[in-house]
Amino acid sequence: MRAPLDAVQYRKQLAAARTFIEEHDDFLVVAHVNPDGDAASSTLAVGMLLDRLGKRYTMANQDKLPDKFGYITGFDRLLRYEDGQPKQPWSCIISVDCADFQRIGKVREWFADGFKLLNIDHHPTNDGFGDVALIQSSAAATVEILYDLASELSCPMPLELATAIYTGLLTDTGGFRYSNTSPKVMGMASELLALGVSGHRLAEMALERITLSHVSILKLALGTLTFAYDRKVSWMTVSPEQMRESGATSEDMDGLILYPRNIEGVEVGLLFKQTDEQTVKVSFRSNGRVDVARIAQSFGGGGHARASGCTLIGAMPDVVQQVIKEVGQSLP
Repeated sequence: MRAPLDAVQYRKQLAAARTFIEEHDDFLVVAHVNPDGDAASSTLAVGMLLDRLGKRYTMANQDKLPDKFGYITGFDRLLRYEDGQPKQPWSCIISVDCADFQRIGKVREWFADGFKLLNIDHHPTNDGFGDVALIQSSAAATVEILYDLASELSCPMPLELATAIYTGLLTDTGGFRYSNTSPKVMGMASELLALGVSGHRLAEMALERITLSHVSILKLALGTLTFAYDRKVSWMTVSPEQMRESGATSEDMDGLILYPRNIEGVEVGLLFKQTDEQTVKVSFRSNGRVDVARIAQSFGGGGHARASGCTLIGAMPDVVQQVIKEVGQSLP
């Protein structure tokens, strides 16, 4: 697990990131697969920063950005892997919100041999991949680091960039409710609101508005709700058949894991999503006394102490049994 940087170390990494950006051009900006609010906001925020600096860049992801973030400038410029590589491979990469290199997904195929990579992230399980690392594990979101990088680059903070950064803060702190909501985060939020960001509007679009298909998959998932270890562990499962029946997409899965986690007395809530016969994605959420990042890391995943994930190969019943046993051994 990566310890937070002190002020001096952080300034050195910010300076190294600034040098990387200033000395290179024609960047490919990438984030993790199945991008969430912070990954989407960070990708688009980096695009805006590079635009301000007069740099050439392309933004890409293996998957589409969630439609609810369509209000962020640059949303319609992001390339998906399925669109096909539009030009020769890229030699200069900026990775945001990726705890490890594999999380970039299939877009890695677009990297040129001998590529140079700037790794910007806030996950404590980040393994420091790339040539230059800007990793602050005490940051609530990757956009918090980008806020500091904008200052390091002497870039102004127009409303479009402020909106992207506020969105990342809003989503990764659960509407400023999670334990990562620090005084610095609230200070940043205040400054962004003073710049004209419409906080209530962004909260409605990014956190409150849901689709009918989300409600449909929630109804089906709640039917699988299960407990173990004196109701200290709770989980739900989602199958491909349920996804088809509900018409749900990956975006509609957002927030489902909070239902098992928020039940009184539960220490760890989990969501198991089967993507094919032998692949199961596991999401972990902790109420604070169990470090689920360590559990996820033991299965090849990663994340934060209270929120993490991994992907396992195996049939759903076998994966559930294996993971729940490991979670049970970590209970206080």
